[in-house]
Amino acid sequence: MSTIPVSDVDLYTEQARTDPYPIYAELRALGPVVHLSRYDLYALPRYDEVHAALMDWQTFSSARGVFVDPVMNAQLEGITLCSDPPEHTAMRSVLGRPLRQDRMREVRPKIESEAQRVVAELVARGRFEVVTELAEHLPMTVVSELVGLPDHARAKMLDWAEAIWDTQGPADERAAAARPAVEEFLAFAANDAVPGKIDPDGWAAHLYQAADRGEIPPEKCPMMMLDYVTPSLDTTILAIANTIALFAEHPDQWDLLRENRSLISHAINESLRLESPVPQFSRVLTEDHEIGGVTLTAGSRVALLYGSANRDERHYPDPTRFDITRHSADHLAFGRGEHMCVGLHLARLEMSTLLEQLADRVGGFEIRERRPLINNGLRGLEYLEVVTRAIG
Repeated sequence: MSTIPVSDVDLYTEQARTDPYPIYAELRALGPVVHLSRYDLYALPRYDEVHAALMDWQTFSSARGVFVDPVMNAQLEGITLCSDPPEHTAMRSVLGRPLRQDRMREVRPKIESEAQRVVAELVARGRFEVVTELAEHLPMTVVSELVGLPDHARAKMLDWAEAIWDTQGPADERAAAARPAVEEFLAFAANDAVPGKIDPDGWAAHLYQAADRGEIPPEKCPMMMLDYVTPSLDTTILAIANTIALFAEHPDQWDLLRENRSLISHAINESLRLESPVPQFSRVLTEDHEIGGVTLTAGSRVALLYGSANRDERHYPDPTRFDITRHSADHLAFGRGEHMCVGLHLARLEMSTLLEQLADRVGGFEIRERRPLINNGLRGLEYLEVVTRAIG
């Protein structure tokens, strides 16, 4: 029986949050399982093991939380993200109704109209900030309206979502600083995001209507609001900004996309693979389990390193290359299995619509300034200023 390699690497330093890829490469080289002694986590840094874990919810359970800090994991037990079937299946079924692929045709006209308007305005200026002016636009104008929260809440959704992600890591200074905003959101969810104060036709109201029909317990509704606020915002915003940055750095790939729009879906997959907005979640083993020749005991917390798995040279040839002709639809940025991202169809629709509009108007991008986002649960850009080159 092999021994488990140990690393005292810290994945939550500012440098590691900015550029984790050298660390991921070291962990992949150490083995299929690495004990991260600093946080008593068993990390899976390679593709095959992460994929297998995602497809085996019975062994790799989410019910005891999917974060790092034990206190946060205990507090969040029972929410959609931190549950297993059959409880998870019932909640996901309710949450996912407005997000199904066949429902996207209902929101497509609004998204296309808004995308056309904002892209035309920004490109006419020739210079804009991608994160706040482009990437945030669709999630904040369209998605927040669909959720149906009161106006005063929409202005705070981004702050709340970013704070919630900051609690995904250890109980460090970043997490402590985020707690007041998290508490504010929880109070809002319990007291304000309730029938009578939300749009009766919005997604949030549908949760309570499902509870009235007995599909989910009524007490689950406030925390299920998390699932509409957190995943629908930051992850899509970061993915859009990451994609623009990659095209700025690889103008030949932008030329390819402009010439062949059928590559848009490949481009989205390749961007998500190369720059995964959510680099990891964790699971707890329900029984002793062998991975890569070593046995982990029941109760062990296992970190699934999506950001590392998506760059595993064992699975993707030349994995650091941005190649929009690559068939990388099997990337793990949206997860897999029972907990695959419930909003992935909406995220793809937002991204593809923006890329279509940009490809019609922009000959190329040049980065003028960029700043990384430092967050315990997310990875991407906080600021990205670009100059666009006109077509022709």
